[in-house]
Amino acid sequence: MTDTTDRTDTTDRAAELAARFPALHAPQYWAWGRFDAQFSTALPPDELVTNIHLVGFTDGLVVLCRDARDHWFLPGGTRESGESVDSCLARELREEAGARLLGAPAWLGAHRCVTDNPEPYRPWQPHPEKAWLWGWADVAVDSAPTNPEDGEQVVEVRAVEPTEAQRLLVGGHEAWWGELVGLAVELRRRATG
Repeated sequence: MTDTTDRTDTTDRAAELAARFPALHAPQYWAWGRFDAQFSTALPPDELVTNIHLVGFTDGLVVLCRDARDHWFLPGGTRESGESVDSCLARELREEAGARLLGAPAWLGAHRCVTDNPEPYRPWQPHPEKAWLWGWADVAVDSAPTNPEDGEQVVEVRAVEPTEAQRLLVGGHEAWWGELVGLAVELRRRATG
């Protein structure tokens, strides 16, 4: 009985969030990687997770990064061969935002992606299916981005009000990016009371 109730609560919560954030939950096509993508609050198996990104909060503000192309984005990136999700997230936060986690991340969900590309992006990645994991956490921005040569070259890290983060992200992306920040704000509010 308890298991059924828990599943019903989870299903009801997922349906409620899908109704509140329809662009995020709509089927998508990511032309840059030839991916059919679908967001879900259900978490994928660890072996499918190739990318991890975070809505980082500092004093209630959202941490954004801007690269040399004047492109705003949430910190995160590609998991290395044999790297854990936690290690990838810590590395990417330091590289792109000069930030560190102040507590465990809370996972929002993931985009499950399928591509018709003949080869995986990196040889060790699952193919043709993979997942982009999205989370939120409180962070401290306490150094400059390390900007490794093989990553985005971050020229600015800025903590902004959530509505400004949504505006900046949607300026260079699809509408679902703004809804992703909105989902993080909502779930953080629920978690912190």
